[in-house]
Amino acid sequence: MSKAKNEKTGPPSTNAGDTASSLGSVNRKSKIVNRKLELVFLGTGTSHGVPMIGCHCGVCRSADPRDRRNRCSAALLAGGRTILIDTSPELRLSAVACGIDRIDAILFTHGHADHIMGLDDIRRFNDACRCSIPCYANAPALQRLREVFGYAEQPYESAAGYRPSVNFNLLEHPATIAGLEVQPVPLLHGKEPVLGFRVGGLAYCTDVSEIPKPSWPLLEGLELLVLVALRPAPHPAHFNLQQALETIARLKPRRALLTHLTHDLGHAQTAASLPQGVELAYDTLRIQLPIANCRLPIGR
Repeated sequence: MSKAKNEKTGPPSTNAGDTASSLGSVNRKSKIVNRKLELVFLGTGTSHGVPMIGCHCGVCRSADPRDRRNRCSAALLAGGRTILIDTSPELRLSAVACGIDRIDAILFTHGHADHIMGLDDIRRFNDACRCSIPCYANAPALQRLREVFGYAEQPYESAAGYRPSVNFNLLEHPATIAGLEVQPVPLLHGKEPVLGFRVGGLAYCTDVSEIPKPSWPLLEGLELLVLVALRPAPHPAHFNLQQALETIARLKPRRALLTHLTHDLGHAQTAASLPQGVELAYDTLRIQLPIANCRLPIGR
């Protein structure tokens, strides 16, 4: 198991993106630039998705496209590179709908089925870049990923189109991944340790029921906070709407977007009730933010 601690560690140079090995020596072959960071919501729904099987409530039957929610996933685009956050079961459909044609690295928040079960679809991205794709997660998620997708941890040459090719890396400390400085944010999902991620002024935190004390400073001074708001009623492993709003009020990001939403939160009605600066995310939503200190290869 390799550890992603800084830009000097990481997978070998045959990977799609990460660290100094694929970017080249920082001193000789890369440059630091200021670029736009684009966040694309591939899915904003809970583990059941919306509409939910067998449900005929108003939200599940809604004609508003913002009420159709794939399982939670997102993509970060900067400098021609793409970092995927989680591989939801609808990954293929979401990628096609949002025009995601390449993946350079994958961040996993945790190892639950609704966040990992689309990983087999990565094989198409392997063929596009003709290389293995590095994946980053905490220790419990890596264990689950290897249990379910151990067949995918192999060189691209031996997979060649019919199996995904990835390599799994332990993410415990800030690391340069696909040209972006990624800060893992330890969180709790019930009793399970999970990760949020901060890139510049953006933080993405889904499946959260508690923010440990050491992690609060990692979420200060944000331009945009993406945070779970499962439903109005309390839940043992996720912030409900009130808890999400209380967390936002404490952190005071410039803007907040709520995700991982059940069918208990219809888009139009809920959005109308939110305080200023807080919105509901929806599938295919794209947000642009300035990002400083993005490392890119010379000549890119």
